Amino acid sequence: MLKINQKAPDFDVKAYHEDDIKKINLNDYKGRWLILLFYPADFTFVCPTELGEFADRYEELKSLNTEVLSISTDTPFVHKAWHDDSATIKKIKYPMLSDPSGKMCRDYETYIEEEGLSVRATFIIDPDGIIKAYDVHDNSIGRSSHEIIRKLKAIQFVRENGEQVCPANWAPGKKTLRPGLDMVGKI
Repeated sequence: MLKINQKAPDFDVKAYHEDDIKKINLNDYKGRWLILLFYPADFTFVCPTELGEFADRYEELKSLNTEVLSISTDTPFVHKAWHDDSATIKKIKYPMLSDPSGKMCRDYETYIEEEGLSVRATFIIDPDGIIKAYDVHDNSIGRSSHEIIRKLKAIQFVRENGEQVCPANWAPGKKTLRPGLDMVGKI
C-alpha cells in the first residue's frame, strides 16, 4: 500500500509530448516537483476539463519548479489523436503518459481491473521522489487545479520552513503555525 513520505514507485513509459513520442522515467524529474494526474481515458467528458485547466496553469506550475504528467491507459497514438482533435487538449504542453499495460496504474494503486482504466487520482511528489500528497476519487468527480496548487505551495512552504506547518485553507502570505509554540494553551 502506498503511503505518504515513502518513495514514489518508479516508472518507465512512453508519452506523447511536444508532438513526439518519448520515453519518460521518474528519474528524469529528480530535483523537481511532480504532479501526477491519473485519469480514466482520452475522448471522455470530465477529463478534458481537468487537463485543460492544468494546461492553462502550466506556466505557473513551471515557475514553482513543478512538472505535470497526465497518465491514462491509452496509447501515445491515442493521446496524439486526442491532441489533434480537441482544442482543449491541444493547449497541453506537459507530457501525456501512456500506460496501456496498466503497470504504472497498478504501482500507484489507481487501476480498475474490471475496466482496464485508472481511477481519477492526483499525486504530489517532491524533488527527492517522495510522495507528499495524494487524492483518489470516483471518476465522475473532477479535480480542482486551484486546490492541488494550493496544496503544492503548502508542501513547498513546509519543506523550506520545517519548523512551521500550514493550517486549513492556508495560502501563501497567510499565517502558519509552529507546533509546540502556537498550540500552548489553545487545545
